[in-house]
Amino acid sequence: MKKVLVTYATMSGSTAEVAQEVAREIGDGGMQVEILPLEKVGDLGTYNAVVIGAPMVMGWHPSARKFLAKNRAALQQIPLAAFATGLSLTSAGETEISGVPVFVDETLAKPVEIAGRPSLKERFTDINHYVAPILKSAGLARPVSVAFFGGRLEYTRLKLPAMLFVMLIIQASPGDRRNWDAIRSWAGSLPQLFDSRAAGN
Repeated sequence: MKKVLVTYATMSGSTAEVAQEVAREIGDGGMQVEILPLEKVGDLGTYNAVVIGAPMVMGWHPSARKFLAKNRAALQQIPLAAFATGLSLTSAGETEISGVPVFVDETLAKPVEIAGRPSLKERFTDINHYVAPILKSAGLARPVSVAFFGGRLEYTRLKLPAMLFVMLIIQASPGDRRNWDAIRSWAGSLPQLFDSRAAGN
């Protein structure tokens, strides 16, 4: 049985709960799954695929980007998928970026309000702005899919710089925006995507 690692960074526990749901869906797809926070991941040589998730606040969480950069060589040998949780996303309906498929929760994504004149918030939350650092960190380890889901916001759990950024730039209100149906739909598609990548398709 193929073994999949689902690993994550989290700020308030919200992304960890998404990772747990992703792991359950992959397991239901017939794969053996291990779920670990990023800081507890060791040798990737025992896994047949890796899923990494992290929140977006001021960009994708730096520990997730560092993990990808550090493990590029190992991740080139096995299928990789990534997901991000956030409170706002500006998207023009992209289905791929730089040749990498993207999955977007439709309840999270919004188009630019004034075409050709994105606001400061829209520039910071543009899907390309988020995907580019993920792909740069991964290098030649190209993900089979990058997904974007709504997150949960609790101001009291954020450090001051992140809290100010979310309040003043993102202008998000507290609450839970996670769409579990979208999360399960994406996670359920991963076993087939992993098999296709492993087969060289």
